This record gives sequence, structure tokens and C-alpha cells, in this order.
Amino acid sequence: MSTFNKYKYLFEPLKVGNTTFKNRIEFSPMVCDLVNYAGEATQGYIDFVESQAASGVSIIHLGATPVDLIAAPDYPSELDVTDDNKIASLVMMAEAAHRHGAKLSVELVHAGRGAHPALIQTEWALAPSNFPIEGQAKYVKEMDNKDIEEIIDHFVDCALRLKRCQFDGVLIHGAHGNLVAQFLSPLVNHRTDMWGGSFENRCRFPLKLLKAVRDAVGPNFIVELRISGDEIVDGGMRINEVVEFLKVAQEHIDLVTVSAGLIVDWEAQFYCMPPYFRPKGANIPYARTIKQCADIHIPVSVVGGIVSAEMAEAAIAEGSVDMVAMARSLLADQDLINKSYRGNEDKVRPCLRCWSCAGGDYGGHIKCAVNPALARTPRYSRPWPTEKAKKVVVIGGGVAGTQAARTLTEKGHSVILFEKSDQLGGHLKDVSMLPFKDDMKRYVDWLDRETLACGADIRLDTEATPEMVLAEAPDAIIVAVGSVPAHPPISGIDHENVYNVLDVDAGRKKPSGKVVVCGGGLSGCESAIGLAMEGCEVTVVDMIDTADFASGTHRITRSMIFYMMKTHNVKLIGQSLVRNISEKGVEVEDRNWRTTLLEADYIVDAFGMKKNPVYEQFIELTPDVYFVGDCGEVKNILNANLTAYDRCCNL
Repeated sequence: MSTFNKYKYLFEPLKVGNTTFKNRIEFSPMVCDLVNYAGEATQGYIDFVESQAASGVSIIHLGATPVDLIAAPDYPSELDVTDDNKIASLVMMAEAAHRHGAKLSVELVHAGRGAHPALIQTEWALAPSNFPIEGQAKYVKEMDNKDIEEIIDHFVDCALRLKRCQFDGVLIHGAHGNLVAQFLSPLVNHRTDMWGGSFENRCRFPLKLLKAVRDAVGPNFIVELRISGDEIVDGGMRINEVVEFLKVAQEHIDLVTVSAGLIVDWEAQFYCMPPYFRPKGANIPYARTIKQCADIHIPVSVVGGIVSAEMAEAAIAEGSVDMVAMARSLLADQDLINKSYRGNEDKVRPCLRCWSCAGGDYGGHIKCAVNPALARTPRYSRPWPTEKAKKVVVIGGGVAGTQAARTLTEKGHSVILFEKSDQLGGHLKDVSMLPFKDDMKRYVDWLDRETLACGADIRLDTEATPEMVLAEAPDAIIVAVGSVPAHPPISGIDHENVYNVLDVDAGRKKPSGKVVVCGGGLSGCESAIGLAMEGCEVTVVDMIDTADFASGTHRITRSMIFYMMKTHNVKLIGQSLVRNISEKGVEVEDRNWRTTLLEADYIVDAFGMKKNPVYEQFIELTPDVYFVGDCGEVKNILNANLTAYDRCCNL
């Protein structure tokens, strides 16, 4: 146990089967999209594995990996562990992890009825019973005995191949409504033979699979199981049955990781991949029930919204788990473990839980909104020291400006930052005041502390002018003046009952009663949720279709936004153009030119943002003027950090 920090349990070794983990932190599996077209790990993926190993985790799990390419996949760009021709890259990944004392494992999965029709090589998906999922494989074949034996053989084959490639274990994905979970769940296993019906029969396939893998790999290879402590949906598997299953399954596994929910159900998927709306550590109660069962003797881990070393320590200390699985927080700051171990928790860059790291539904390698160095080529893996120090002026202290200042000073440049307000953080200061944005509030506080301490000359309450900037005789200028409300020319938009969304989010303005939010983008929808939580009767209106509201976010986060709006009775009106605003409300026109008055006590202007026109006065100051963040292109936090970081890495 460390004598210089407050963690009594987190950094203690743990015996898992016949293997000793150096601490109690797992890197939870994530699909990284860092493979080539053949499913082989690229050098970028190998480097990513090594960077996570260097973070100090005890074991790294590579993200959901299909056990066959015929019927198992549900996502593209997954690692291929089914083919001996891919062994070379797998061995290199194991070597990369072992250089830093980390164990390496792969999450093996079969999607079953959740297989995607564009990815599988058969006309039907395989499942215990015929229950198609909207948007996934249209046809589902109820598995026969031959299918069952073949799939078990696929799991065994992949596990043995990974063992030959010097991996330390496998994680069998038995959670979130994948094939193993489909057999366990009374919701979708309606078989009447030996593989379904009774609880004992529903357990038969998962137990046979786990036993086959264990018998094949032997006692010195880690076999871990991920399971949903509760599927959260009516008719799904509940914690009492999970406990009973694990009493038997523990004979074949070394460790169980507890999650929850169904990835294929839009109201239960938030437990699988919790966004910022969800409580942190929501799956800990399920893990605690398993851990405290006297008849279960294997170690228990938990995954889902574990955001800090303090939170992990508390879960272990209270007897809820033996260890924790984290991913996103270890992406936001790959030095989280070392900083926490050495008592520097306040320096850990917080995760926003925004799911930018997951890219889009398809395509886009792993990335992080707050850590622009994540999974980058060596050139951008860190701000390398400059060969010749320059004097750089940064204009603006929002996300992009503060990222620029920190990057430039780390490279060794001399930096002056002008910020016209009395604080750093830009618009995030306002948005982070929403009741479900505590993750962003933590990030804004970190941004403020780290930027003020980075060594730059920070000049608050100072609005930059061209003359002021030129007086500093800079070698380069970074313009990061951000964006401003679009404020379209709509009659009545300046009426006294119209508040801008930023003022509402920050609490500077307090709408009440009936509120119409004009704008169905992410900002408008989040503000609507916040107002509805405070008791307002809220309507969101936009000219786009309601199906396109809150676009530009990951599907899990977006689904949660729609779920929250539904839960809080937010009314959505799409395909309607705002024509006029008055004391009575908002006059809108639909696509059939019909006009309707949406009565409102207050109106929220969430019409979006545009480039701050201030940027234009700096365009021709010197040849070395660069525009980053929203004044380059109005987008999001990820774009602001990334454009500033990339530009400054090249100075």
C-alpha cells in the first residue's frame, strides 16, 4: 500500500485465477477502428495498446471482437482474431502491452440476432429464438444443435489462437443482449428444447461455452465474463437469476465484470454505454449484490461511469467490488492512474462522457473531445519540444484558445493570451451549469486551473485589438475568438420575453410556465430538458424533421436526449419555420404553409451559433495568422481542441 496517497485498496495486487494483477484497474473494451481492411491491427493500434499499458492498468481488453466473420459481426473495423494469417499483428500487440507490465485480453463476442446485415456473410442472423431487431438482420434463424456446436468451436478456436499469440486471457461477452445473453434471457429465449424454457435450460449454452473455453486454454489463461446484472427491460434477465447463474459459471471463469442493460433496446442501452445524463457508477449496486453473495467466490469487477480513482477506491473499500473497469476516463487522461497514485488528482483531465471517443455509428477512429493527442501518429502524440522558440499571441480564452496556450507552452514557446472577459472557458462556462453537465463543469474547472498554471502570460479583462497584438511583435498569432449566437432576422426576436439559450443555461435568465425553444440542435434540446426538469412546460420547434433533432452526437447520447425529452414531456415540432415572435408566443409555418401560434410565456433563442465576426480584423496582420476552433468552423469541443492542438503542434 502506498504511504503517500489516500488509496488503500486500488493499487493493491489482486489474484485472479492463477494470475496476479498489479492493481485493481482494468481497461474496459472499446472498438477503436484502428485496423486495416483485413482486420489486422495497424501500427496505430499497436501504439494505442502500448500507450494504455503505459498508463498503469493491470489488464487491457481489446474491444468487441467477433468469433467468426460469417454471422457474428455487428460493427465494422473490428479486429480479426479468427485467422492464423493475422497472428503477426496480434503478437505485436501482446508484446506492446507486456513491455509495461500489463496483461492483454480480447473481448470475444457473437452478436446473434444483433448482427448487422451489411456485415454478415449469410442471409440470416443466428439466435436462440426468432426475434428480429429493427435495423439489424431482417431474418433470424433459430439455432440448431449444429449451429450451437459450431459457435462454441469458434469461441474455443479464437481463445486458443490468442493464447498462442501470447495474450493473457479472453473476456467472453455475455452482456448487453449479445448471443450468450440471448440464451440466458427469458425475453428472447423462447425455446422448448434443452436450450431454453426453464432457467436451467437457458443457462445450458453459456455454461457449455465457458466450460469448453476453459478446458481448451487451461488454468493459467484468464477467462473473464461480462454480464448484465439486470437487462432493465420487462421480461429480461434480473439480478436474482444472474446470481444463480454465476454460482455455477464461476467454476469455469476467473473474474466477472458486471454491466447492465441491452444495447439493442433504446431505453436500456444507456446502462451499457452511459452518457453524461446517466448517474455515475449506476451498475455498482448489481455488482455489490453479486460480490456479497456468500456462494460466489471469484473476484467481481464493475463497468459503467467509473470516472476517477476516488470513485474506484470507494467502490472497492465499501465491499461492492474487487476491481473496476474503466475506459473513457483513461482516454481523456492516459496518465490518470499515475497522477492519482502520486496524489495529483486535481491534474487529471476529466472525461465529458460525451462518447466522442466512439466516433460515429460507422467509421472514424477512436478519439477524445478533451484529449486531442489520443491515438495519434507520433508527430501528434504529444507536443514535441520546438527547435526554435517563438513568441505567440493567442486571442481568446475559450476551449480552443486555452488548448493552444497549453500546447504552445509545453512545446517551449512564449505565449500571451488575451481574453476579453474575466474568466477562461468561453461558452462552456454557461453550458456546464445545466443540471446534468457536472462532467463538463469538472472539465471547465480543470481547463481554468491548468491554463492559468501552464506558464503563459494570461491577460483577462483584455479585449485584443490589431494594434495591441502587433505591439507585442509576435512571430505567430492564434485566433480563437469562438462563436456568437446567430440571432436571425425574425420579427420579435428582440422582445423582452425572448432569452438566448446561453443565458438560460447559465441561469442568468429564468423562464417559467410555458416555454418554446426555437432550435432543435443539441443546445436547444439540452436546454429544453433542463427547463422541463425545473417544471416548465416546454416545446421545441425547428424547420428540420424531429428525427434530426440533436444531430451530430453519438447515437447513444442522442437516444438518451430523446428519452429524457420524452420522460419530461417535452413536445417536439419539426418541419416548421419560425415566422414571428410576440408576447403571446411563437408563430410557425409548416411545409403546407399553415400558420400556428405556439403559446408561450417565454421563448428561448437556440437558433445556433456563427463565427464571431471579430476574427476578420486579424486576418491580414501577418502571414502567420491561424484560426482555430469555432472561428474556423463552428462545430464542437472536439473540433475546438483538435484544431488548436494540431495547429500549435506544427508551430
